[in-house]
Amino acid sequence: QVQLVESGGGLVQAGGSLRLSCAASGSRFSINAMGWYRQFPAKQRDLVARISSDGNTNYADSVKGRFTISRDNANNTMYLQMNRLKPEDTAVYYCSVLVSERLGAIPIPKVYWGQGTQVTVSS
Repeated sequence: QVQLVESGGGLVQAGGSLRLSCAASGSRFSINAMGWYRQFPAKQRDLVARISSDGNTNYADSVKGRFTISRDNANNTMYLQMNRLKPEDTAVYYCSVLVSERLGAIPIPKVYWGQGTQVTVSS
């Protein structure tokens, strides 16, 4: 069982910055990948950025050059540094982890989601 707690959202003016944090806790798991998704009103969640255990990163085209994903492996924490924010970045942001959960002798892949944090960018 893994729990994710995310924070760092808020209200910011266009051109400003925010840093989102996502901390994973639990037992008998190892993180294979972590990612950030965002959900616009009345829309499904879309991938923003992801990072693998070896540090490989991927970004949505809309945030390349502005957002940076990183992780602190020692603390099982992931960050999303968001710079030069735009009003169209306004959404609820969710962190997600892909883990290998060891219940007994067999590792089981599983996805967990954070509770979401609101990011609002004013023009």
